Amino acid sequence: MRIFVPREMSKGESRVPLIPATVAKLVKLGAEVEIETGLGISIHRPDAEYAAAGAVVNPSRQAGLSGADMILRLQKPPLAEIATLRQGVIHISYLDPFKEHELVGTLAAAGVSAISKEMIPRSTIAQKMDALSSQANLAGYSAVILAAERLNRIFPMMTTPAGTMRPVRVLVIGVGVAGLQAIATAKRLGAQVEAFDTRPVVEEQVKSLGAKFVKIDLGETGQTAQGYARELTPEQLAKQREVLADRVAASEVVITTAQVFGRSAPRIVTTEMVQRMKPGSVVVDLAVESGGNVECSRLGEEVDVNGVLVIGLPNLPGRVAAAASEMYSNNIGNFVEHFWDTNAKAFRLDREHDILKGCLITHGGEIVHATIRELIESRMRENGTAGGAGS
Repeated sequence: MRIFVPREMSKGESRVPLIPATVAKLVKLGAEVEIETGLGISIHRPDAEYAAAGAVVNPSRQAGLSGADMILRLQKPPLAEIATLRQGVIHISYLDPFKEHELVGTLAAAGVSAISKEMIPRSTIAQKMDALSSQANLAGYSAVILAAERLNRIFPMMTTPAGTMRPVRVLVIGVGVAGLQAIATAKRLGAQVEAFDTRPVVEEQVKSLGAKFVKIDLGETGQTAQGYARELTPEQLAKQREVLADRVAASEVVITTAQVFGRSAPRIVTTEMVQRMKPGSVVVDLAVESGGNVECSRLGEEVDVNGVLVIGLPNLPGRVAAAASEMYSNNIGNFVEHFWDTNAKAFRLDREHDILKGCLITHGGEIVHATIRELIESRMRENGTAGGAGS
């Protein structure tokens, strides 16, 4: 099986999908691995390292894409490149299928078997393949480091002959993978940390990291089978904002990480809440790419709101690109290895397997993921568009 790994072309993307160690792993399985020239340049991994690991370095991106049996990448493919892919190729990357309906339809029409890394189920066996979690972990870390850099105070308490500096107060909203890492990192830096989540079940995890859990009685909330927070009602959101307003005002750093899987991020922190914070404070909105938790955050910008810096920078894992690339590469290598047929020396596309059922979006000219197919067909009906989801 011939695997091709193209360079990432998305603006501002510094991560790479495969590092030499994973190339060696795939070659050992029996795969023929090709990489596009300069694949690892952004993380200072020269072509020679990939060649030493067993990869063929291909200077022609188009030839690599058109001749591959499998394509591994990080970001979703450009629409213009899909026509160059051969029918039946297995394509593995982020796809954002809940939003990228045109992309999904184009992949289906081209006969591509497209696997979405976001859709890998959160199960014990799939943990080593879960790129969302590995990248969220680094996003939580990067958010705290970014806040510490922008803040005009130091995080820890410091006693000196010149006086005692009290610790910075940090509030983390959303205690998923990113939130837990943000709590842990802020604590390591010496901050006084408290956290809030709609799921009471995470209180013990927050306390185990030495932070205080903010309790708000919202009634029935809970979480999905995959461990994601459920969407709140308007009444629950209003009550949540009422209590959080005082916690936000008392904090010098606020980091928001709350997201609802498959939907826009909930709007939790209003502009009015930000305006109550002390000038010089910092807010980092980790959910800005999916709509944002903070009303006044702007994608790709750092906004001054009455002296409070609101940061909405995308791709925070890319700020630690070497580590993020290593984690993603391990995730994707583990995924391929799990479904590898050692006798055939090829990827076994077992559509009955629970993991592949969850993340295979298109196959055989159709959209095969039921949830995504129904969402796209519903949208087409609303818009009065003719044709089926695989058309």
